[in-house]
Amino acid sequence: MRKLIKSIEEKVLRGRDVSYEEVMKLVDIQEIEYIELLCKSANKVREYFCGTEVDLCTIMNAKSGRCTEDCKFCAQSAFYKTDVEEYELVSKKAALTLARENEKEGVNRFSLVTSGRGSTGNEFEKILDIYEELNKEMKIDLCASLGILGYEQLLKLRKRGITMYHHNLETSREYYENICTTHSYDERIDTINAAKKAGMLICSGGIIGLGESMRDRINLAFQLRDLGVKSIPVNVLNPIVGTPLENAESLSQEEILKTISIIRFVNPKALIRLAGGRNKIDKFGKNCFNAGANATITGNYLTTSGNKIKDDKKMVSDLNLEVRKNG
Repeated sequence: MRKLIKSIEEKVLRGRDVSYEEVMKLVDIQEIEYIELLCKSANKVREYFCGTEVDLCTIMNAKSGRCTEDCKFCAQSAFYKTDVEEYELVSKKAALTLARENEKEGVNRFSLVTSGRGSTGNEFEKILDIYEELNKEMKIDLCASLGILGYEQLLKLRKRGITMYHHNLETSREYYENICTTHSYDERIDTINAAKKAGMLICSGGIIGLGESMRDRINLAFQLRDLGVKSIPVNVLNPIVGTPLENAESLSQEEILKTISIIRFVNPKALIRLAGGRNKIDKFGKNCFNAGANATITGNYLTTSGNKIKDDKKMVSDLNLEVRKNG
């Protein structure tokens, strides 16, 4: 196994794509010494292709609850009884205030996130207005996560200064029907391709701990590579009471680190971003930055707690890494 890991590391460092068959041989790694070696190799790949910069982003839960979709993990779905707070689209003032706070703290990206299948009509026009003001007032990079949208909508967002669109695939195509039935995998891919056509970079990843196999995670990693995804959020399921996955078994720390490492081998130049469920990872994911991660969502997430910006900046410094400078 040691030879296999080193051969994959060397192949990736030479700029060659690792094959599906090679990565699948890593699935059965269980021994701590080999997981540690896997992490070290992935970290070398991260350092070679991405350097020492860490990208920080913050998301604002801009519209919460009453979602028409049935994603089995989500507290905001109207299909399930949870204690999630419900409200309509936030005001422009609230969005500007939070964006300014994050820019002042040195966060690199700011994104509005809305519940629902996709923003439309008057709500979408209000969102465009918010982003127009953000683009005028801020230097922080602007991202958006507004669900399933068409090309014309995405082009309007791009013209308001949005450089990256977030739309998770969540899991592999093969496992997807176990997670969501109200919209298809292809609808998600269509949105990603439309955002690319509109001139935006793509932020897309998934959730681990949904009951999927390591093969499913590898299939997702290769799908993301095929789509040319720039930023890959890795969420660790934080089971929400009232959802179908409320009793899901927690992943081990070793399983999480192995997953991060394998995603790095498959996507050597991407931002691998720690996202929701970081409170499920030791020290809010510190070890993941030694396993190939080089980005994180910071501050509060949608419906689960995150880590404070100042704490993340200290963690980055303690790892001898540096937060990417804006501008």
